[in-house]
Amino acid sequence: MDNVSAVRVFTLSGLNEAMNYRVVLFTFTLLYYCIILFFNISIIIIIVLDANLHEPMYILLCSFCMNGLYGTAGFYPKFLSDLLFASREISYEGCLLQAFVMYSFACCDLSILALMAYDRYLAICRPLQYCSLMTNRRLSQLVCFSWLTPFCIFSINVVLTSQLKLCGTNIQKLLCVNWIIVKLACPEADTLPNNVVAYMTVFLYVFHGFFIVWTYMHLVSTSVRSKGDRAKFMQTCVPHLVSLSTFLFTIVFDLMYMRFGSTDLPQSLQNFIAIEFLLIPPVLNPIIYGFKLTKIRNRILDLVKDKRK
Repeated sequence: MDNVSAVRVFTLSGLNEAMNYRVVLFTFTLLYYCIILFFNISIIIIIVLDANLHEPMYILLCSFCMNGLYGTAGFYPKFLSDLLFASREISYEGCLLQAFVMYSFACCDLSILALMAYDRYLAICRPLQYCSLMTNRRLSQLVCFSWLTPFCIFSINVVLTSQLKLCGTNIQKLLCVNWIIVKLACPEADTLPNNVVAYMTVFLYVFHGFFIVWTYMHLVSTSVRSKGDRAKFMQTCVPHLVSLSTFLFTIVFDLMYMRFGSTDLPQSLQNFIAIEFLLIPPVLNPIIYGFKLTKIRNRILDLVKDKRK
């Protein structure tokens, strides 16, 4: 019986159908990845170089875009390489690394969205205390927490997965996911520690969701009281709500399908469901914030005008 040390390569069977039109798919994927890089790097550079944007809301947005680059870097280069060289395989270590990146990227996204909600709650509901509560030190601590917590949790998760005896090497996806690797474990393998860590992680990030709902209950109740608060809510909270809704839809839909979905769906549709959280949010988020937030929009317009002169 195979054990974990004997499994050195996984087969990504989700790529089988993609190989029939890999040249076209490679071209469009490369173009799309370049668009993701351009939009997110542009927002990051604008925020870093403009001292007027060194405020908590924009720093969190910068962190949000950096996380988008981190997550997409865990998928697109490997996917493009597979299409280019007609490969359906990924090394054991590479698969664990990709699973770590995918999970930490998704959870970091939710943590940053929770911080954005908290920032808007302080700015609109407690404006007089905002500067004393959202200090540079506090902001740095919160951003570090949003990044380090998923990294620590999923480091433990990946270490536990690496200890499992595996009896299969076929992953029916375009990318590696920790839950799928755990399902390849031999019947006698002890997956209880993996399940415990998984449920603890779900509990932690469901709490993030409830915290966001709590902040928006207060935001809405405060915003209806005055025209100024309503304007601030529409300008700064609507982009956050769109990003949050997009993230939750793509992640929850993928998780529900992965756990309970039918395998009778066409492979192309299964592939789209599996990677939609890497398709929609990384492009939509910088576009929404770039057009909706006045300071960033004005800065972009100034750059465009300067280039035309």
